[in-house]
Amino acid sequence: MDHGQTAFILIMAALVLFMTPGLAFFYGGLVKAKSVISMMMMSFGAIGLVSVLWVLYGYAISFATAGDGTNIVGKTGLFSIDWNLIGLGQLFEQARASTLDASYPLMAFAGFQATFAIITVALISGAIADRAKFGAWMVFAGIWVTVCYFPVASWVFNLTDGWIVKLGVIDFAGGTAVHINAGAAGLALAIVLGRRVGFAKGAHKPHNPPFVLLGAGILWFGWFGFNAGSEGNADGIASIAWVNTLAAPAAAILGWLLIEKIRDGKATSIGAASGAVTGLVAITPACANLTPGWGILLGFVAGILCCFAIDWKYRLGFDDSLDVVGVHLVGGITGTLFLGFFANDTGLIYGAGFRQLGVQALAAVTVLVYSFVLAFVIGFAIEKTMGFRVKTEDEVAGIDTAVHGEEGYVLFEEADNSPVGAGARR
Repeated sequence: MDHGQTAFILIMAALVLFMTPGLAFFYGGLVKAKSVISMMMMSFGAIGLVSVLWVLYGYAISFATAGDGTNIVGKTGLFSIDWNLIGLGQLFEQARASTLDASYPLMAFAGFQATFAIITVALISGAIADRAKFGAWMVFAGIWVTVCYFPVASWVFNLTDGWIVKLGVIDFAGGTAVHINAGAAGLALAIVLGRRVGFAKGAHKPHNPPFVLLGAGILWFGWFGFNAGSEGNADGIASIAWVNTLAAPAAAILGWLLIEKIRDGKATSIGAASGAVTGLVAITPACANLTPGWGILLGFVAGILCCFAIDWKYRLGFDDSLDVVGVHLVGGITGTLFLGFFANDTGLIYGAGFRQLGVQALAAVTVLVYSFVLAFVIGFAIEKTMGFRVKTEDEVAGIDTAVHGEEGYVLFEEADNSPVGAGARR
């Protein structure tokens, strides 16, 4: 066993897990002050629920191999289960062994992949900020991750039997499985839940830009584990992924701020944070297959496109609260298709023809449609049964107190209404 490689994977997994609390800060700062607890709780709820489901059966679905599992729908069905991997029992026995044929225990790989499932589910929550019930969100998250994320992860990350990877699609770290998947689901839920009260451009301003910048910084830090860690080893490919994970979001910040300055006259902190995340999204599928120069171009283009894309919701009439569609769906598609033109050796500019672009587009469209349809059906069923959206009066007042019985900012003591920190005795 290579202890260095094992340590590398475990450290990268910890970095990716740290991204979800970072996302909680990023999203939490973007909503109104009376919804910050609700917003952050949806990310932490995803950590709790998805972690358990991944250990119980998620890995067994995502990394089942032909002949070892029982297909749920036909021979090449939507997903299969390797019953030997239920509860990670087989991996537990392997990890206990003193030596392995593999250079690192598969239990480490299972832990790394678990963090991808967690962040994907958490990303969706931004589309329904300020108006979703926590219990309904948890029900949706459990069903969606089971019937949508786990199978799609198998298509993309299962090197043995995933049809997307076997088709020759390049998706190094999850542009399709994570970002297009989450963006399409977010669009579906935004349509199911409908618009927020008072939905209009400029009506809902971020309450805490420092939270947004902090969250973006944590996300960027964790994303080095997300992309470089997907190589599974501390080698040259991981180094390429690392540098592209630095360069692309940096260029995306510049692209986003340029459009803001030209269009609105001001470059904003929210724009800088959004640009960084946009570049990270776009480079995710491409980080190991672009030279850094092309990585910069991808980031710059994605920053510009997504800066325009976040306004589409006002024109098309769907209320994607925190721009999951504009950033993750559009950014994920941009990065996935960019590879068809600029992927090293196989891109169109290298004279390799249109095949790479064709398979990239096929994967993007398939995941988009699959995720959108399932998310819409699941969300619609929840809305019509237990209800997905909070009462209008709770939405207007802010849902933290109604849903969680807490406030994000307690500025006065309950006993005497004295301002906290104003010298009042406690």
